Amino acid sequence: MTLNEKFQKLAQIAEPYKALLFDVDGTLADNIDAHKAAYVAVAAEYGVTLDPDLIDETAGWPTVAVAKEICKRYKVEFDVEVFSKRKSQIFIERFILQTQPVEYVRQVLFDNVGKKKIGIVSGGSRSTLNITLKVIDVAGKYEAMVCAGDTKQGKPSPEPFLLCAQQLGVKPEECLVFEDGDPGVQGAIAAGMGWVRIDQL
Repeated sequence: MTLNEKFQKLAQIAEPYKALLFDVDGTLADNIDAHKAAYVAVAAEYGVTLDPDLIDETAGWPTVAVAKEICKRYKVEFDVEVFSKRKSQIFIERFILQTQPVEYVRQVLFDNVGKKKIGIVSGGSRSTLNITLKVIDVAGKYEAMVCAGDTKQGKPSPEPFLLCAQQLGVKPEECLVFEDGDPGVQGAIAAGMGWVRIDQL
């Protein structure tokens, strides 16, 4: 499927919904390899040789939750909050300005500004997300953003999606969630929302 065909398909799927909720990393922003590299770099500082596949498995999880999973799997102990801050720091310093948009997804967002409600639902930190969204020119083109720490539980819990719908003033069933990972899809399903995996078109 060409990029234009992917865009047309997403636009068609989005048509009946009042609100579109976008994940960022791997969905609007083509930056998963950069996030993996940042995780690997921080883990190395703790003496852990991290398998980057773990980041695919935990796509959409808040960084603190990923850090806890690393502790569990590699049988190490460290302060997960400190790890998370360091991961964000490395990502911003070394990688964030190289971020490119996933063009066919971003175009759906652009085309619906002013027509549908637009929300951002991400497991990333607000400070990192604000920079990423600015770099890919999406800043200011959405009405609500829910990120790490805004709800008690992150993806795959429905909480972040339900909060975003509430902020946008729409019912869950009126929302379509754009995702690239299983945890986000599970959260969307639990919230009673429509969903599409942009990496499986």
